[in-house]
This record gives sequence, C-alpha cells and structure tokens, in this order.
Amino acid sequence: MTLPKPASVAAVVVAAGQGLRAGGTVPKQFAIWRGKPLVRHSVEALAKAGVAPIVVVIPANWGETAVEVLTGVPGVRFVHGAASRQGSVRAGLEALADDAPATVLIHDAARPDLPEAVIAALVAALVSQPGAIPVLPVVDSVVRGTNGLRGAFVDRDGLYRVQTPQAFRFDAILAAHRAWGGAADAGDDAAVAETAGLAVALVPGDERLKKVTFAEDLKDDSMTPAAVRTGMGYDVHRLVEGEELWLCGLKIEHTKGLAGHSDADVAIHALVDALLGAVAAGDIGDHFPPSDAKWRGASSDRFLAHAATLVAEAGYTISNIDVTIICEAPKIGPHKSAMRARLAAILAIDIAAVSVKATTTERLGFTGRGEGIAAQAVATVIAKA
Repeated sequence: MTLPKPASVAAVVVAAGQGLRAGGTVPKQFAIWRGKPLVRHSVEALAKAGVAPIVVVIPANWGETAVEVLTGVPGVRFVHGAASRQGSVRAGLEALADDAPATVLIHDAARPDLPEAVIAALVAALVSQPGAIPVLPVVDSVVRGTNGLRGAFVDRDGLYRVQTPQAFRFDAILAAHRAWGGAADAGDDAAVAETAGLAVALVPGDERLKKVTFAEDLKDDSMTPAAVRTGMGYDVHRLVEGEELWLCGLKIEHTKGLAGHSDADVAIHALVDALLGAVAAGDIGDHFPPSDAKWRGASSDRFLAHAATLVAEAGYTISNIDVTIICEAPKIGPHKSAMRARLAAILAIDIAAVSVKATTTERLGFTGRGEGIAAQAVATVIAKA
C-alpha cells in the first residue's frame, strides 16, 4: 500500500520517554522486540506506506542510539522531546512546519505493529474530517470500583479503546497545539484537537496495535524463536590419487580420495553448513577457516559436533537431517546404514532422524567425469520447549 498523491503525508513518532516500566538498560523504544529495536517497527511501516518525512522525537542524550537503530529507513529526521508527551508532539510538529504537509500521523513508538490498512483508513477519513483516530470497541463488561469493591455498572455502548497513530490535517493540529491552554498534559492529540473545536472521526483500529508497556510485553510469544527452522548446505571436493576418502565420518576404500584442508568429508561439510544455516550462525569457513593451519587434516567429526553445540546454544534441538551424496563412484548404497549410524552418533540423535541418499549425474559434469564428489544437505531444527 502506497498513500495516494498529491496529498502529502508526514508523521511524528513519539519516542522521547525513558520507558522505565519496561526495565532494561536502554529506554523501551530502543529495546529489542521481535528481532528489531521497538521504534524501528512502526517507522519502517510508515516508510513502506510512503509516509515522508518521518520525524522521530527522541530523548536527550540518546541521539547516537536513535540514529543507529533507524539507519537505512528513508525519510527519517530526529528532534529532541520535551518533559511531557504533548510538548514532544509539538516539537515534532514544529519540525515539519517548513514542509507543511497536508496530513500528519502522530504515533507512539510503543505501538510497534502498525498495519497498513489502519494508515490508509485514517488518511481516507481526513477527506471529510480534520482529524481521525483508530479505535476498538470495549467488549468486556465495565464497572466502577471504589476501595477495591465493585461499584456501578457502566454501559459499554459507545465506549472505545483509543489507539495511535492519530491523523490530522497538518495546519489544523499544529495550530491546535500552539493554542493549547490546558493546565495539564493532554491525554492524546485528539483531546488537543477537540479543545480547538476540531471534529475527530473514528476509524476501525486493530488488535495488532497493542501497546508495549512492561518488560513482559517485550517477551511475548511472538519474540520467541521460530518453532521450526531449516538450513541448507552444499559442498564440493576434488577426487585425487593418494588421499583417503572420508564420507559421513567413515573411511571408504576407493582408488582416489578427496582433497581439502581437513579430511575433506564433503558430506559432513554440507551438513555442517545446513545446521549453521538453520540457526543463522554463518558457515563452516567462519568457524574453521582453511587458512588456519590447526585444521589441516582435521577430522570433520569435530566440525559437525561443534555445529550441533551451536544449535543447542541457540535454543534448538535437531529434528532431522537429510544428506545427498552426488558421485559416479564409489557406490554409496552398501555404506548408507553405517553412514546414518555414524552421523547419528556424532549428533547424539536417533538414527531414525538421519537420512543418507546418493545419486549420480548420469556421467554429466565434474561428478560424472569422476573429477570430484558433491553433497547437499538439509537440516531441520525445532525450538526447545
């Protein structure tokens, strides 16, 4: 979804608080949520929708952090906030005064999951009204309480939960903030607008716009690693005379062996890369660089065991692996059972979770000419309970 032109839509993202209720060593808006800093989620969503410029209001002394966490997002500017939310919003609006956009969205960084449909509905509502806010109906029963005791029942008809972003015609909301005469901070920007006599339309909100407030909100189920992840690996080594042939951790009798810095076990090397890929831990060369003399002639069993350790440290267990060896010779069939058992032993998993297959290339290519052996592998890991 890209917002219609020529109407220009800018945004102010309020990220100036200290976020103390969420704990941690950085303000909440810079804490990691679903793999990214909290503030980056909504800013990216606005940029994707074609909103520009996006003024992010940040706390003093956190400028370098703000720039770092939003690097690469187009159209972003920064301004320091004030002691109150209303003051911070006004600072953001004043930073847009020279741009004079037709429309501005005012959004709280603590609401990271910003659906494009909500943005579109807000902008569309401004065709007929100077302001619009996303709301959700109150579905639970509502009562008043006094001293911990139930009081009068409150009719929930006409009651709504208010979310952000809130949308306004820019000139109108800027004038409203400049004219604000309230002794206390406004509850939200719609309150500032209504005080200035502006009508504010209601548009459907979204449960995804839930506000992240406490430390436990930063650790919701959506933040846990994906339940199932898969990695792929591929490797090739040359066949030469005078070398031993190791495949899947077994020494295979053959007229030639594989050349490489370690024992050149092409099947295990492919499997190592598959496991590392499943947990985004780089590749075999990152952990065992061929330029390091200590790995010369090393058994590839060590590489595979290390990969299994990294999988466990990432919070996963190995579900199953599938290795395919590609060569004309030697024949792999007679060795498959032993290969499966060896891989299962190295990885400390059930042999039923290990598949070893072989194929040829019908004498085509370097494997078909007997110049080398290739292998590919797929590994599936699952998150620990």
